[in-house]
Amino acid sequence: MGWKKLRRFAVVRERVHDGKSALGRKLIDVPGSMFRIFVTNRVENPLELWRDYNKRATVEQPIEELKAELNADGFCMKAFFATESAFLSVLFTFNLLSLYQTATHPAASYRQPATLRATVFLGGAILGRAARKPVLHLSSAWGALEKHNPLIEAVLNWIIPTSPKFDSAANSP
Repeated sequence: MGWKKLRRFAVVRERVHDGKSALGRKLIDVPGSMFRIFVTNRVENPLELWRDYNKRATVEQPIEELKAELNADGFCMKAFFATESAFLSVLFTFNLLSLYQTATHPAASYRQPATLRATVFLGGAILGRAARKPVLHLSSAWGALEKHNPLIEAVLNWIIPTSPKFDSAANSP
C-alpha cells in the first residue's frame, strides 16, 4: 500500500440486535453479524481497539455541523496558528450558541446552529436616521423582536467596564 509504517488489520465481529444495520459497505454477508475492520499501527487486541475507536464515533456530527452550518470548512491559512485561531473562533461561536440555547430554553431539545440562526438571530433590519441620529429599524415581522427587546436594550445600555483610574489631582501633595 506504500505505507511508511507497518499496519495491521483488526477485525471485530458484532452480533446484530433489533434490526441494526451495518454502516458503510458490506464486506461479508453473515446473517446476525456485522464486521468492522480497523487499519491501525496500534498493538492492542481488536476488542480494545474497537472500544477506543467506538468512543470517537460521535465526534463526527459536531464536526459536520461546524463545517456545514458555521462555515468552518475551507479557511485553511498558510500559517498553522492562523488556521488554529480561525477554527477556535468558530468553536467559540458554537459554544456561545450552545450556552444561549441553555440559558433561554433549558428544557428544550438541542437545535443546530443553522436553526438558531434562522429562527432566532436572523431578522430584517435597515439603518436609518431619526433626528440626525443613526437608528437601526428592526422588522416586527421577525417574530423574535419582543422576546429579544431586553437583550437589545441591555446591549444598547452596556457600559464597557474599565479598570479604576488613578486620580492624580486628589493624591498630589
